Amino acid sequence: MSCYYTGLARSDLKPPVASRSRRIKRCRCKCYGHPKTVMVMAVVAAAALRSSSTRLSRLLPGVCGEAWGHQARRGAVLRVLPFIPTQDPDVIKKMPEDFRAVYPEFLPGPKPEYRNRLREKLERQDMLARRSVMPIPEFYVGSIMAVTVADPNASGKNNRFVGICIQRGDAGLRAWFILRNVVDHQGVEIKYEMYSPLLQSIEVLRLEKRLDDELLYLRDALPIYSTFPLDMEPEVMQEGAPVPVNPIKVQLKPRPWHERWERKNLQGVMDLGLPERFYKKAKLHEKPWEKYDLMKEYRATIPEEEQADIFREISPHYPLMESTRRRGKRKRVLPSIS
Repeated sequence: MSCYYTGLARSDLKPPVASRSRRIKRCRCKCYGHPKTVMVMAVVAAAALRSSSTRLSRLLPGVCGEAWGHQARRGAVLRVLPFIPTQDPDVIKKMPEDFRAVYPEFLPGPKPEYRNRLREKLERQDMLARRSVMPIPEFYVGSIMAVTVADPNASGKNNRFVGICIQRGDAGLRAWFILRNVVDHQGVEIKYEMYSPLLQSIEVLRLEKRLDDELLYLRDALPIYSTFPLDMEPEVMQEGAPVPVNPIKVQLKPRPWHERWERKNLQGVMDLGLPERFYKKAKLHEKPWEKYDLMKEYRATIPEEEQADIFREISPHYPLMESTRRRGKRKRVLPSIS
């Protein structure tokens, strides 16, 4: 015989109890919390976005009531009220000001069609468990990093790559970043998943920011701006010092480019030296009214009240995360900006 929910073979298997007066916590074979049970709950999470509560209760009568907040009362399934963020000002004041900048992957994506609060909560628990095993330091776009990954084809069964972070994105377990370096006169870019189990270590060799949010224009810049030695030593930063902003402006190679950079309003690029007709076309694509569009800014961010709820959830682990962050900062030297 096998479990009603997970299909696991159990010698002491008993059928699940169907009760209408209370929530069903787990089946009698005590399989709740098994990895296969969590996988079943994740599958139901995807189905919940396009299935009715009655259909879900028929699919998994035991797990549905506990996972999705449905209560069976007198044969009728009642839906729990939607998520209401906290309005307590004390909780909002306790949230650090740099929480969003230092740990952006803990905040979910702003698009409502991709939101699922149960999945986000499970992902944050997995992210905290991963950080307890492998520390993930503070870094920004423009920081020079070294990443070691497991590689069964390498001689030492691991591979280390050094490069500058030109882009990072996504949230949760899907968070990623891209490193770029020029090796043997050839530009090399590697995209790493931040919480991948193949990652063995992430080091920040030089902690700094740049003038732009993305450095994809380094693909069309001179190689000197993307060349870093593979044996580069970490630079120590003074404890408590703010993260420096490198005001360097790179020079791009002549056209053709990967994108029309004259339309991007870049701050870290020298004069492109294009004819006047290119700049006239660029003005036609400008949208100066977007900086006054409050609704666009609201849709592209997570409300502060919801950020406070997420911080309250991970607050028991926050002191350990901050101690790891400060310990990593003490290993670096403030770089000299030329």
